[in-house]
Amino acid sequence: MMRPVANLLCCVVCGAGAALPTPAADVVPSRQMGLELARDVAQGALEACREMGYQVSAVVVDRHGFEQVVFRDIYASRFTVQIAREKANAVILSGIDSGEFRRNREDIRAEMNQVEGILMLEGGLPISAAGALLGAVGVSGAPGGDKDAQCAAAGLEAVAERLEFVD
Repeated sequence: MMRPVANLLCCVVCGAGAALPTPAADVVPSRQMGLELARDVAQGALEACREMGYQVSAVVVDRHGFEQVVFRDIYASRFTVQIAREKANAVILSGIDSGEFRRNREDIRAEMNQVEGILMLEGGLPISAAGALLGAVGVSGAPGGDKDAQCAAAGLEAVAERLEFVD
């Protein structure tokens, strides 16, 4: 007698479960940037700026805006770390490079620069692979955001092949 009730209960529970979201919908896969990749982006940016004669900081943040790597060249001011981080965070917020974000949203730049952790200046670039935003790199310390952006681009170029072949 217990067996039919147990089977009925199983069918009722299974039938009710079919109308609910599957447990797999509660788990969302995402691409994450490895520490080695983040390190190599920052190192490439720092080296590019050194070759141009600039002492800078390079900060790589993950897709959530958390720091993964912070490099500060020996003569770069401590403030360059904060500025680089906040440029990278502007990329995470907008999904585009920080200079483009600044140009596109000049109408709200003053307000956005008041948001803690965001700075709308050139020098932050997205790190993407296989259609996913993995994080961002921000550079600060060169004489002008355009030069910071060149160094950040060199950091991305240093790992371009690795990013290209992510499946």
